[in-house]
Amino acid sequence: MHEISLVRNIFHILQEQYPDMAPEKVQCIYLQVGELSNVEPIAMQNAFEAVIEDDARYRHAQLKITVTPVLIYCSDCKKTSGIQNYHFICSCGKPSKEIVQGDELLISKVEFNE
Repeated sequence: MHEISLVRNIFHILQEQYPDMAPEKVQCIYLQVGELSNVEPIAMQNAFEAVIEDDARYRHAQLKITVTPVLIYCSDCKKTSGIQNYHFICSCGKPSKEIVQGDELLISKVEFNE
């Protein structure tokens, strides 16, 4: 389950970005998980729970996950559209491989206790 290493990497990134902030102050971590990111939100949540159970510094932290849908850009009609059933076809009917959104795994926001 690669989600455990992803969660550990998230905490490592937070420690690098906020070196003066005590880990105990992390209240909530917001993630954007794209449908194509190869991350299952339920598995990520379970991995988060396992990691914070093991590391008492983050026990009060919560994880909020937002799944972002896949959007593609069509260079023929110059539109951005969603896909259905993983068919990368624009609403105009042309195939497109230009992914605008949906493959990301981003820390979008972090809340700290005062």
